[in-house]
Amino acid sequence: MCGRSLLLLGESAVDTNARAKPPLPEAAVDRELAYCHNALVLDVDLVKALANEKRLLILEWMRDPERHFPPQRDGDLVRDGVCSLFVAEKLGVSQPACGEHLKVLAKAGLIRGRKIKQWVFYQRDEDRIAAAKEMLNGDW
Repeated sequence: MCGRSLLLLGESAVDTNARAKPPLPEAAVDRELAYCHNALVLDVDLVKALANEKRLLILEWMRDPERHFPPQRDGDLVRDGVCSLFVAEKLGVSQPACGEHLKVLAKAGLIRGRKIKQWVFYQRDEDRIAAAKEMLNGDW
């Protein structure tokens, strides 16, 4: 890997740091390899979140929640976010399927959840979205 040095001894290669570092988790290895290959870390979680049409719809709806969702009994649409039940209903999917979409978006940092009573309300993280747009528009 990029952060490790290899010594060539005849026909074989010896990793000089193999005993010095514990093994990296798989995601860390993938990111390190992406960095070594491109000199740029492409956020896999971000790409995965943006690669699905339903997740893009969720982000679009959450941009203007008062326009796309009905009033909520608990939590303000703008201040607290949108209840996941409303997202599932509008998306036309089951609650578990919607939960998976929201989890992928949250893992990428594009939305954040806030628990109020027994419900979870989601809203866009505008700072992270702006940073993601800047990264994706940058020089490749």
